[in-house]
Amino acid sequence: MNETRPVHFRLNQNYPNPFNVSTIITYSVSEETFVSLKISDLTGREIETLIYKKQNPGYYHVIYKAKDLASGIYFVRMKAGNFQDKKSMILMK
Repeated sequence: MNETRPVHFRLNQNYPNPFNVSTIITYSVSEETFVSLKISDLTGREIETLIYKKQNPGYYHVIYKAKDLASGIYFVRMKAGNFQDKKSMILMK
């Protein structure tokens, strides 16, 4: 399969959402840059860093396992170069 190079940076909504313990987070990187993908709670407290490294252009996914977290609303935040975005995630145990 020949995938094309992404045109834009993008953070997609996690799937499934709401989720129970694990969810898939997908994103795309349009140029080589440093990428940060972090999970935080409603108060903004950082829970976990999923990605913190330089990445090449492409499509990526991360399986996030929230085994030690209580049910509630959390956020996934992506920073890549000048791009920033965040999505809310609902954990229901």
